[in-house]
Amino acid sequence: MHPMLNIAVRASRAAGKILMKQFDQAQPLEIQAKGPNDWVSEADRAAEKAIVDTIKKSFPNHSIVAEESGVQEGSEKEYQWVIDPLDGTTNFLRGIPHFCISIALLHKGSVQQAVVYDPIREELFTASRGAGAQLNGRRLRLSAKTELKGSILATGFPFRMKHRLEEYQAMFNGLFEHCADMRRAGAAALDLAYVAAGRYDGYWEMGLKPWDLAAGELIVREAGGIVTDFSGGHGYMDSGHIVAGAPKVMKQMLSTIRPHLPKNMS
Repeated sequence: MHPMLNIAVRASRAAGKILMKQFDQAQPLEIQAKGPNDWVSEADRAAEKAIVDTIKKSFPNHSIVAEESGVQEGSEKEYQWVIDPLDGTTNFLRGIPHFCISIALLHKGSVQQAVVYDPIREELFTASRGAGAQLNGRRLRLSAKTELKGSILATGFPFRMKHRLEEYQAMFNGLFEHCADMRRAGAAALDLAYVAAGRYDGYWEMGLKPWDLAAGELIVREAGGIVTDFSGGHGYMDSGHIVAGAPKVMKQMLSTIRPHLPKNMS
């Protein structure tokens, strides 16, 4: 395992212990609203601190972008850690056992190392650029599905972009008409990891943040998948609009989504 990936794994497990302690005790948490239908709890902050502290011990000069604490500039700016200490906060707060920690390391803007850790199931999804993706040390491969018909897709509702609900519903209807079924589980990083593991044949969502995507997109790519924005380009880290899956399924997903894209959306 790459030394930097090893640190990311160590950090994710430290955060997982904090989240599981809170989740198992089911005690009331201090919760604040960051925006409409967007929440942060003391558990998010404690998990994020554990991750940042672990990284800083080994790489004190690296930059960090974390969901709750924002940007911490380091002197080695070419290295940037992108952290979501609790992806699936609403699930966590409501006692729904589906959430994860997501950590990615970028070098000069390119994701090099990735971890998505599900502490409930003790599933550790990892990837290093050029070295493949693994689940608990076993090589990951996408599903062998070659067409949208009969596929299982995952999505997330655009709760941050309700002004795009009409376009989203048109995309949903078009995809749902052709696929076997759709899942909406509430943790984007796990959705991407599940695509890499072949559990889903494809995934699409709009309005995400870089910490939702950074780790999962590398895991999908290293498992043999393709990740694009809605127009088939590579602007998903900026736009937050993402499509991921096996190549042939992806092609059909994009052809279904594109007719419903507004001119200013990719």
